Amino acid sequence: MTKDLFADLHIHTYYSDGTSSPGEVVDEAVKNGLSCIAITDHDVADGVLPAQEAARGLHLEVIAGIELSSELEDKDIHILGYFIDIHKGPLVDKLESFLDERVRRMKQMIVNLQAVGIKDITFEEAAALTKSRAVGRAHLAVLLLQKGHVSSFKDAFEKYLAQGRPGYAPKFKQTPFEAIDLIHQNGGLAVMAHPMLTQKDELIPRLVKAGLDGIEVYYPNCMPTVTEFYKKIAKKNGLLMTGGSDAHGKAKVYTYVGKEAIPYELVEKMKAKLYSSPLNGGG
Repeated sequence: MTKDLFADLHIHTYYSDGTSSPGEVVDEAVKNGLSCIAITDHDVADGVLPAQEAARGLHLEVIAGIELSSELEDKDIHILGYFIDIHKGPLVDKLESFLDERVRRMKQMIVNLQAVGIKDITFEEAAALTKSRAVGRAHLAVLLLQKGHVSSFKDAFEKYLAQGRPGYAPKFKQTPFEAIDLIHQNGGLAVMAHPMLTQKDELIPRLVKAGLDGIEVYYPNCMPTVTEFYKKIAKKNGLLMTGGSDAHGKAKVYTYVGKEAIPYELVEKMKAKLYSSPLNGGG
């Protein structure tokens, strides 16, 4: 019965800022008793097909997903896309330009770090930490830690990489409204990632009007009161409730595949909404 099945819908691989291969993610999911996962790398979908291939014959469903970067009112807002077409469509057409911008941003952040005396980090070193061009601040944090400039991954952000710190450079300007639209155009559902981290709850009604389908209610290491708070927001706004571990392999030691898992019945609700959408022939 599906009530005994669980899903982790927020997982990163080494195609963005995780350290695990898609096959390793699948192995960990099976070991931890999951029946469904979603690969949600940042601005890239290259890990989906390898994960689906690795899961073949293992009774593990792998949902095609992505985590799109966006910004509104000077705040990073990440939008998760689920059940997207990863082969063609407006979103796929945009991914190369997103990766171009990530490369540009990384090179600028390295220049910024050089300006404050950190001259031993190169773009090539950062690029070597991912299997795609989805370079990001997490890769710089790893290098800052490896080279002794900071005492921890968190310290790297607090000293150099967070907004307002000397190594920071802004991302490309895409609004969450544009991200939601792109996901819908590629046949998917759009979900606001980790609102408890974003801390811009006042924007949720505006995102709902733009077509937001759900919010990530379940997130690792959150107090039950926080989960209940976002359950209420989801119910009030008629939103799907999703969740997952936000696992990044060894890059985030406080979480792992399956640490935060949701009942599979929530995945079934996602599918019910997806298949009733006029965009997918329903309605």
